[in-house]
Amino acid sequence: MATKEDIRRSRRLYRRALSPEQIAAAGEALAQHGTAWAKTITSGEPARFAVYVGVAFEPPTMPLLEALHDAGHEVLLPVCEPERQLSWVYWTPSTVFERSTYAPIDEPLGERLDSSIVATAAGIFMPATAVDRDGNRIGQGGGYYDRLLQGLDASGQRSPTIAVVYDDDLLPSGSIPAEAFDRPVREVLTPSGVVALDDAGEDA
Repeated sequence: MATKEDIRRSRRLYRRALSPEQIAAAGEALAQHGTAWAKTITSGEPARFAVYVGVAFEPPTMPLLEALHDAGHEVLLPVCEPERQLSWVYWTPSTVFERSTYAPIDEPLGERLDSSIVATAAGIFMPATAVDRDGNRIGQGGGYYDRLLQGLDASGQRSPTIAVVYDDDLLPSGSIPAEAFDRPVREVLTPSGVVALDDAGEDA
């Protein structure tokens, strides 16, 4: 079995080969299917969602943020803190960004809320480099989201999670080595639509 770093390297090479047109089209498709997923789990009512900003060659999520906002939802974005913790800031189209102190990304400016706010979210859109059909997810290697989910699981307050990837980043079962701290996801958002992972763990 390939290591997680092998898989990250392979997926990053794939993503770098995508054209600007392919990336833009993926962003629009993710927004369409992502807002449909949000509508399904909220019965069409306004709610709160934890999302993130796709950067570099990640699937673009800004169209998704805008679509969720236009649908009346509140949008939370993460901010990296020491010891691989996340805080959260409410996003609107007028939000200003600055360079993160702890990660090579831009982060929203605003009042920082601790991760307990995510327990009140209707759903969590999670970054991923790859996901296999067992629900095992590979992030960028920072461990921020694994720590977040561990904390939510310990409190018994985890919301539905969905990992965002390109179509080819969804790998066959058994492709990703699972470790004790990993938290599987049940659903994956791709430009082609939402994929339910029936064999995934109970979000544990």
